[in-house]
Amino acid sequence: MLYALRNIRLVPFGSAGRPAEGVFSMGFPALTVQMRFAIALALGFLAGLERETTGHTSSHRVQAGVRTYSIVSLLGFACAWLGQNGFGPAIPVGLLAITALAVVSHLVKQRQGHGGWTSEVAALLTFLVGALCLLTEIWLPLALGISSTILLSEKTEIEGLVARLERNEFLAILRFLVVTLLIFPVLPNRDYTQFNLNPTHIWKVVVVISSIGFIGYFLVKKLGGRYGLWLSGVLGGVVSSTAVAVAMGRFAAKAPQEERRALQAVILASSVMYIRILVLFGFVGTAFVQPLVWKLPLLAAVGLVLAATMRRDHRQHQANAAVSTLTNPFELTPAVFFAFLFVALGVVTTLVRDWFGGVGLLILSFVVGVADIDPFLLSLVAGAPEATRVLVQAILIAMMGNTLAKGAYFIFLAKGHRRTTAWRFGLWALLHVPLLFV
Repeated sequence: MLYALRNIRLVPFGSAGRPAEGVFSMGFPALTVQMRFAIALALGFLAGLERETTGHTSSHRVQAGVRTYSIVSLLGFACAWLGQNGFGPAIPVGLLAITALAVVSHLVKQRQGHGGWTSEVAALLTFLVGALCLLTEIWLPLALGISSTILLSEKTEIEGLVARLERNEFLAILRFLVVTLLIFPVLPNRDYTQFNLNPTHIWKVVVVISSIGFIGYFLVKKLGGRYGLWLSGVLGGVVSSTAVAVAMGRFAAKAPQEERRALQAVILASSVMYIRILVLFGFVGTAFVQPLVWKLPLLAAVGLVLAATMRRDHRQHQANAAVSTLTNPFELTPAVFFAFLFVALGVVTTLVRDWFGGVGLLILSFVVGVADIDPFLLSLVAGAPEATRVLVQAILIAMMGNTLAKGAYFIFLAKGHRRTTAWRFGLWALLHVPLLFV
């Protein structure tokens, strides 16, 4: 680290104290040495102000505050200036001095019964921020200084978030990062076989689906139990409306007094499905957005009307139990399985279209609707250069079949309101038919 700092490329300054032409970018104006000095002082003052404020609100007094951190930042700036003017080792020597002071401060804190390296590491970073104010584009020290101050000031909120984060959720976050940031960039972006299977395109679908489900899961966990079953339905529809139908059906079977609200949640989740599919097409099959841009919102609006016209009651809702039935949607195995299912349905769709034509494709669309339709719909639109009439009809038929399936799931699991469930989902499915010919 010291070797890297010693050999850092210094920014050349002209005789007037201004940086050489072309050094800065990102929209920041050219700054004089005096202006950079003021920024270094301000960032050090900001870090010290946070540390001193923390000391007044905590049980022990901090060892360093506004003056100390401001001086540390200015020391970094001075070392950078010395490095530019012939004293090359200035930054490594200064960093060693601050490190020694930080170690001594930590040992003193330990003797007083206080642990932690936060203030000491913040001092080291403040020194580097002061040096970078002179050496690099100004956005870098600004980003480091402000970001570190935010992290320092939000200690309570961060610790609370960590305390509420379950281990399986933490592992899900890691897997999500693996899928999105490690696997996706290294996949080849080319078509294979007669079915035009593109690894990058396939994994892009996995990333989009996983991202929506991942975000929706945490929204349900945070808000669902607080605001009731209807919000659980809306947020759960972002994850999977079919999963919501099964979860709410099981919940209604255990709590019959909440069956109407559970049915309302299923209808709301199904309404969200239409908007979710339209958003997914915006990422994967943009050609299909225009022919469906009013049809899918219309079907979603029908669902909202069906949900809003249900009779309300004022009994206590047991929303937490329903939320708990929704499991974390992001696991590595389901993500890989989704990719496999996406490929398999893409191959089957191509074969059915080649062997049986459009009629076979429409029949397949209705049959697939009994399960989650996302893999099928995305495989249907992924390789299509244009939105043909048959493909648009297949999409609507798949949604119609999925709507009937969700109603059937709820009727099978919750038997108290079969007639209400049947006519609402039956009417909703029938309203898909006119849209097939528009």
